Amino acid sequence: MSVKIRLQRHGRTHAPYYHIVVADSRAPRDGKFIEKLGMYNPTTVPATIELNVDSAVKWLQNGAQPTDTCRAILSYKGALYKHHLLGGVRKGALTEEQALAKFEKWLSEKTSKISAHIEKVAATKGENKAIALAAETKAKEARAAKIAEKLAAANAVAEEATEETVSTEEAPAAEENTSAE
Repeated sequence: MSVKIRLQRHGRTHAPYYHIVVADSRAPRDGKFIEKLGMYNPTTVPATIELNVDSAVKWLQNGAQPTDTCRAILSYKGALYKHHLLGGVRKGALTEEQALAKFEKWLSEKTSKISAHIEKVAATKGENKAIALAAETKAKEARAAKIAEKLAAANAVAEEATEETVSTEEAPAAEENTSAE
């Protein structure tokens, strides 16, 4: 029986959500599986990955073959590195304590990189929001200026019309006064 570590798709259309599972390679993609190792949500920034690293390493040591995407996920979370270090322990190249120390050091560095990336994304998002707000305010002021300009022109036309009507009303009244004399 060929065992694969692969993704099992869940979620609605255009909003995928995956379970990372160990399954027989002959089983359908979303069908029967042996064990669930974690989950993967690619729609968040950065992608959300929850993985039981120890179970993944156990399955890798038992010969499970990850698919390409799962290999990238396992590498990102350090399961492949831990598998590599434990292979060195089996061969006698280093002790288990040394392997765990190397893995913990790598894991802390990786965590700091991820947190720095999250902070960068949050800052960029804030800057983009501020830029969009400034552009929106500028457009709003331009619209308000155009409206004020049109109102001023309409008021000027209305004043001219009222002045003309007043002057035409005064002119006949003046003519009546001259004819009465």
